[in-house]
Amino acid sequence: MTSAATTPAGAAQRGRTRITSKALNRVVSAVTADALGVDANRVGVDLADRDGLLALTVTTPIRVVSLDRIQSDSSVVNRSGGSILDRAARAQGDIRERVTTLTGSQIAQVIVKVSGVWIQPEERVK
Repeated sequence: MTSAATTPAGAAQRGRTRITSKALNRVVSAVTADALGVDANRVGVDLADRDGLLALTVTTPIRVVSLDRIQSDSSVVNRSGGSILDRAARAQGDIRERVTTLTGSQIAQVIVKVSGVWIQPEERVK
């Protein structure tokens, strides 16, 4: 059972809440950036309609550890979240789930295009 706000005369008022494409774009950028460890302003988002559902294509760099670090300790790939392909695939699910939760949008598809890498700087122990 749902209830609707009524006017003093008793007539039901109906309304609609819409999320603009600009706002949705920013949400998707932020969620993608968080999932892949990059700045949101480096994430490109393309929104499309697929039979009434939302289709997302995100183009983004991905944060990775340096090759020097991998050569000295190959287990660092697993500790950093896995291969680039594994992390991009996992990000697809994370993006779908979090964008749906935050916006209420029904998502048909999420495509992640990795456009480059951001090499995580080495931190020295003090």
